[in-house]
Amino acid sequence: MLIYLEHIIMGIVQGLTEFLPISSTGHLVLFGKLFGLREAGLLFDTMLHFGTLLAVVIFYWQEVVSILANPFGRLARLLVVGTIPTAVIGLAFEDFFDAISRTGQTIGLEFLATGVIIWAVESMRQGDRKFADIGYKDALIIGTLQGVAILPAISRSGLTIAGSLLRGIARPDAARFSFLLSLPAILGASVLQAKKVIEHPIEDTFLIPMLVGTAFAACFGYLAIRWMVRVISTGSMKGFAVYVWILGALIVVLQLLGLW
Repeated sequence: MLIYLEHIIMGIVQGLTEFLPISSTGHLVLFGKLFGLREAGLLFDTMLHFGTLLAVVIFYWQEVVSILANPFGRLARLLVVGTIPTAVIGLAFEDFFDAISRTGQTIGLEFLATGVIIWAVESMRQGDRKFADIGYKDALIIGTLQGVAILPAISRSGLTIAGSLLRGIARPDAARFSFLLSLPAILGASVLQAKKVIEHPIEDTFLIPMLVGTAFAACFGYLAIRWMVRVISTGSMKGFAVYVWILGALIVVLQLLGLW
């Protein structure tokens, strides 16, 4: 039963933190250390990402159908343009990012940086550009920020939403574009991880617990998207900034005491 509990908790963590601006990778590193699961295990990590991919597809199913029906349409082109810098950064610095994620030595500072970004954006005057006003330059800038967010405790959703708001995009539309842009990013990461799993088969007798964890990642990812859209549209993200500041400060203190 303990193995089920661990996988369920990891699924919930992945589902919530992938779309809340508090960094999913940073939290998976934390919980991986807590449960002794190295980066959640490559196969399980791939399945967790697949779960969050399902959450976006279900929540934005109309947009996904539209993209599939019109793969050369405006939205599809925007997502491609936004994904290019993410892919370039990810592939160019893959070994660097992998090394940082494995050690977890920088996540304290990265959590602190995520908080600064969120707080700063929330303190700025908000724009009123609509989704239809998003252009290729916007997609390129936001996609570049998404690439930077490959750092383990820099929030992808936080940085892309921040980039959208900085470009003057209205809050609800900023959330919508951020989550849609996550589709090719999560899919690409899942494909790369799946390739590694195939190339280096991992013997794992915990298939059912992993499937359960994946289901929880999908369910809680869906709930996180719904909540985040509401928060961005009518509330404030400063509470998330305070949370990651506290978490980052705690990790830094533990590192200074030699307990990390």
